[in-house]
Amino acid sequence: MIITGASQGIGAGLVRGFRDRDYTVVATSRSIRPLSDPGIVTIAGDMLSPEVGEQVVGEAVKQFGRVDSLVNNAGIFIGKPFEDYTEADFANAIGTNLGGFFRVTQAAMAQMTRQRSGHVVNITASLVDHPNSQIPAFLASVTKGGLNYATKALAIEYASRGIRVNAVAPGYVNTPMHPAETHEALATFDPLGRMAQVSDIVEAVLFLEFASLITGEILHVDGGQNVGH
Repeated sequence: MIITGASQGIGAGLVRGFRDRDYTVVATSRSIRPLSDPGIVTIAGDMLSPEVGEQVVGEAVKQFGRVDSLVNNAGIFIGKPFEDYTEADFANAIGTNLGGFFRVTQAAMAQMTRQRSGHVVNITASLVDHPNSQIPAFLASVTKGGLNYATKALAIEYASRGIRVNAVAPGYVNTPMHPAETHEALATFDPLGRMAQVSDIVEAVLFLEFASLITGEILHVDGGQNVGH
């Protein structure tokens, strides 16, 4: 299996979760380092680079013979008022959140089609479905919203080939992205009153991995944030 954005936070949790279930994993991110576990192959690469997607999938096939699953976790969040975004912000968000997804998923889908089986999970964002004026996030909405629609489109396109495509849409997750002093305030955005832990997201992805009749699903893990306040 392949996990992008795998060096910390949700990505690192996903690597542990799948290894605990005896999956062999190709883990990639810009800053990832080699690990001693022979069941994990690490590839340092920036999803902005066009060649990384092919490289990651090629290494998975070389090392393990197939690609059973792909979790598109790599992504960036740039939160600022719409008129303050720069051309660099736009290019970085589109290139990472959509361009990186496009290249690695296209390469993985080609391999999965040869196998006649496979599963893709895209990590998106709950705020796409329930924008909040207190947290301006246009670029996240454009890119992660695009992934939600891509999830549905690809689920239908590839269903006849035995390939499933789903998404997990987190709310605010306790990761290094959010400083500890912000946690109390962020927890108030979830109706259940707490931030998600990395384990909550990992459990959602694992549920979809083993739910063989589910495809085209966007599973919100946000304490009810997408429903409203």
